[in-house]
Amino acid sequence: MPPAKDFRWIPALDCLDLQEAERVVAAVAGHERLYGFKVGFGLGLAHGLPAVVEMIRRHSDRPVIYDHQKAGTDIPETGALFARTLKLAGIDEAILFGQAGPATLEAWIAALRQERLKVIVGTLMTHPAFLQAEGGFLADAFPEQVFRLAQAQGVGAFVVPLTKPALVQQLLERHPAGPDAEFYSPGFGAQGGDPQAFPFVRRHYLIVGRSLLKAADPAAWLADADRRVRAGP
Repeated sequence: MPPAKDFRWIPALDCLDLQEAERVVAAVAGHERLYGFKVGFGLGLAHGLPAVVEMIRRHSDRPVIYDHQKAGTDIPETGALFARTLKLAGIDEAILFGQAGPATLEAWIAALRQERLKVIVGTLMTHPAFLQAEGGFLADAFPEQVFRLAQAQGVGAFVVPLTKPALVQQLLERHPAGPDAEFYSPGFGAQGGDPQAFPFVRRHYLIVGRSLLKAADPAAWLADADRRVRAGP
C-alpha cells in the first residue's frame, strides 16, 4: 500500500440486538485506526437512535454515522425532519443516496448542513444488478450524475463499493475528487471486496459488518484484518 494511503475502519452495526452491538463496540473501540461506527435502521428502529448513540458513547467518542439504507429517497421537504431527528439523537454524520432526484438530494444536503451534520453521498452499491448495465433499474449515468451534483454542493465524502473498483476508478477519472476527499467503502469481509484495488483513493474508510459481528473475538478479527490490509497483496 502506498505510504500516502490513509485507511481506517468503520464497524457497521447492522443487527437488532443492542447487546450484540455493544459487544462489538466495546471490543474494537480502542483500535488505533478506528474511524467511527455506522448505525443502520435495524438498531435505530428497534431501540431508538438516542439509546444507540448513548450505548456507543459509553465506549467511544468517535463519529457515529447513520445509514438509513437508503436516506434521501423522499420529497425534498422531509429532509429537515430527517436532519433534526438525527441531530437530537446525537448522530454526527449521515449517508444519503440520490435516488429520488436532484431536488431531493440538494434539499437533504442543505438540511443536514443546517444541523451541522457531516454529509456523505452514496454513488454505487456493492451488490449486482444495481445499474441497468448490471441488470438493475437505475440508469448507468446515475453515479456520475449524483457525484457531480454532490461535488457542486461542496460535498467531499462519498460511499463507493469495494466490490466495483473499475466503475469507481472510471468515475473518479471523469470527476477528480481532490486530495481531501473521503471515501467510505462497504464490501470488505463477507462480500470479498479488496481495498488494494483502490490505489487511486487516498483517504479510505473500510466499512465491515457481518464478518465482524459474527466474529467470536471482534478485536482479534479486526486486528488480523488490519494487518492483512497493511501488508498488501
